[in-house]
Formats: sequence, C-alpha cells, structure tokens
Amino acid sequence: MSDVSADASSIAGHRLLTAPNIFTLLRLCCIPLFFWMLFGRDNRAGAAWLLGGLGATDWVDGYIARRFNQVSEFGKIFDPTADRILLISTIIGIIINHAAPVWFCVAVLVREVVFGGTVALLTVFFKMKRFDVTWWGKTATFGMMFAIPGFMVGSSTLAIHPLFEVAAWILGIPSLLLSYWVAIKYIPTLRAGVRAGRSAAS
Repeated sequence: MSDVSADASSIAGHRLLTAPNIFTLLRLCCIPLFFWMLFGRDNRAGAAWLLGGLGATDWVDGYIARRFNQVSEFGKIFDPTADRILLISTIIGIIINHAAPVWFCVAVLVREVVFGGTVALLTVFFKMKRFDVTWWGKTATFGMMFAIPGFMVGSSTLAIHPLFEVAAWILGIPSLLLSYWVAIKYIPTLRAGVRAGRSAAS
C-alpha cells in the first residue's frame, strides 16, 4: 500500500495539468484583460479591481494543491514565476499609464527584475537548487498586489479615491521596504542553493 501511495505521489509531483496549475494559468490569462481595461477602456478603477482580485486569489492555487494532494514540482516553479510575470507586466502598464506614483512602481520593478533575474541566472548557469518562498516574501508580494491597485483607484475618478490613495501609501511603503529586506535575506539561501547544485552536479 505504501509503495502505491509513493508511486501516486511521484506521478502527481510531475504532472502539469493539475487544478492549481490550471488556476495559475487562468490568472495569467487575465493580464490581457487588465491591459484592455486600463488602455482600451481607460478604466483605471476597473483595472484596479481586477488586479486586486488577482492578488486576493494568489493563495488559492497553493491551497488547492495542498488540499487535494496535487503539489507538483512544476507548480512550485510555475506559481511564483506566474506571480512575478503578473506583477512585472502590470507594473509596466501602470507606469506607462501614470496610474500610480512612478518612483514607487519603478522601485517595485527594479526589485522584481534584479531579484528574479538573479534567481533565473543562478538556476540556469549554476544549477542552483530550487527554494521555497518565505512567509515574509509572500507577505511583501501580497501587500504590493493590494497597494498598487489602491494607488490606481486613488488616481481614478471615484468619489472615494482619496481614501484609497491614503490606504495605498500606508500599505505600500512597508511592503516595498519588506520586499527589499527579504531580497537581502535571501542571499545566504541563494549561495547555499548554488553550492548544493554544484555538489549534485559533481
């Protein structure tokens, strides 16, 4: 019985078309809709609600994977990668549209590009072992995914837009500082991952 369970777990670990991976893919497919609402419809508030909804459902795929025993190696890579693609692409659109403070968006973009690029390079060229995102890292990303829509609503024509702008600053500044602090704290993890990758290769 244990052998059967182990085989099933191994198969699930390498599956691509699992429910959480499909959910993550659906979230990625919302990116064109976000750009259409922001530029095609000139609806900053609508685009902000969509982005906020995508941020609020960030935990769903992970919950589905754990709840229904559909955790996969691909999903462990695909989920954070999709989050980074979602954040970077929408940030670029927001900067072009001037729907949020440009300096804030640039600071978020620089962090994501530098850190994400570093992880990608170390993984591809130095065979760095994959590592799990820390709770603090998830918290920083979660805060960004709400602060940025808040700035967008704050720059819209909604009657209560000043309240959203204030809330965005209150949430955004700590989340931004936390994201840079987390990136620095990841440095020992990256070094350990590179050493482990080299040891495995040799």
